[in-house]
Amino acid sequence: MDLFRKKVIQPERVTNLKKELKLKDLIMLGIGAIIGTGIFVVTGAASAEYAGPALILSFVIAGIVVVLSGLSFAEFASRIPVLGGAYSYLYVVFGEFIAWLAGWFLICEFLLAVSSVASGWSGYVQGFLASAGIYLPTALTAGYDPSKGTYIDLIAGLVIVFVTLWVSQEAKKALRLNNAMVWVKFAIIALFIIFGVFFVEPGNWQPFMPFGFSGVFNGAALVFFAFLGFDAVAMAAEEVEDAKKNVPRGIIGSIAIATVLYIVVTLILTGIVPYTELGVSDPVAFAMRYINHGLVGSIISVGAILTLLTVTIAMMYSLARLLYAISKDGLLPRFMQEVDPKQQTPKKATYVAGAFALFFAAAFPLNILAELTNIAALSYLILMSLGIIKLRNMLGEPKKGEFKVPFVPVLPLISVASCLFLMTRLQTTTWIVFAITLVIGVVIYFVYGYRHSALQDEEKS
Repeated sequence: MDLFRKKVIQPERVTNLKKELKLKDLIMLGIGAIIGTGIFVVTGAASAEYAGPALILSFVIAGIVVVLSGLSFAEFASRIPVLGGAYSYLYVVFGEFIAWLAGWFLICEFLLAVSSVASGWSGYVQGFLASAGIYLPTALTAGYDPSKGTYIDLIAGLVIVFVTLWVSQEAKKALRLNNAMVWVKFAIIALFIIFGVFFVEPGNWQPFMPFGFSGVFNGAALVFFAFLGFDAVAMAAEEVEDAKKNVPRGIIGSIAIATVLYIVVTLILTGIVPYTELGVSDPVAFAMRYINHGLVGSIISVGAILTLLTVTIAMMYSLARLLYAISKDGLLPRFMQEVDPKQQTPKKATYVAGAFALFFAAAFPLNILAELTNIAALSYLILMSLGIIKLRNMLGEPKKGEFKVPFVPVLPLISVASCLFLMTRLQTTTWIVFAITLVIGVVIYFVYGYRHSALQDEEKS
């Protein structure tokens, strides 16, 4: 049994993609992918339950960890001419089993991220309806939590059904809409900052660090979720002018801008509303209602509803394509690689993605979804950092024009240690569910994936 059989790479391949993206394009791409649920939803719970006003420090810590991981993505994207992201990169350097684990973690990340954004979207819709005097039965307002009387998030479930059908039919239009929503995000954030700064009460920032440094680190482990999507910049490497310089600048630039926006929004948010009252699902709009400016809150809610919906569409699109790519390698059932002849989309893979996302979005509370998303993402980022060290052993130093991670192996090892540290700050329940998920992934590989692998077929022939 060869668990580490590898895909063959062609390092001399010349890309056919047009190199037309500039640094500003990459930064916009990164910001569009990063800013979503993190700024509109997670900031509230993270302030109330973990870090208080010191959440700004949590964002800085999480941002540094993300930059370290992003550099590995940049070098992989510029050196290995294969599609499929971390899954395909690790298939080349570590072999099939490690690639499957990375693919499984990616599936979990995308699946849980879709569910998380849908849950956050539900919170803003409910807040908007409440401002109009419309309320759902408590049992249908959030995931399973009998202590709060909630059992299923009806709106989150409905949005998953809608998004699944939309992506299976109109993927290109959906992604164009998602890109356009970047400007809506900027407008909403600018409105909140410009309007909210006049209602800040500095006394609300005291105590600044109510949960100590432990709370800051725990907050960083949660808000790491707010930065997911940065890898979209590295994925565009083959279409970038002067990728050696612009890809790392695009990654660091988009993360830096997002971090600044997170810090400013968090400062104003905790300055307007005492952190103890921010444990709501729509904190940015809630802050406006808190100071009796419900109209502004409603405008922010509508904008957040639009942008979060498009982020959900983009993530569902990515999840369906990931399932499609892995099924083409035979590690998942091959029916998911079937393409609908009319729509030319992997409709069956999309339906599978939607079915699982529906379960998680409707049944699990947002904070649990966010933590599970983080631990899955941190796991494959560890593999990516270790993969850079192995890549250097296989192919040597990057050639001229290829991006180079500095100080290998020291920087990748620091990245590994940083990711592991954030993982240790997550709740025990999160680790238990993650362990169960990991076992399920390993079982799927040995029961199905290994025997049906395309590489297995090649060995037989």
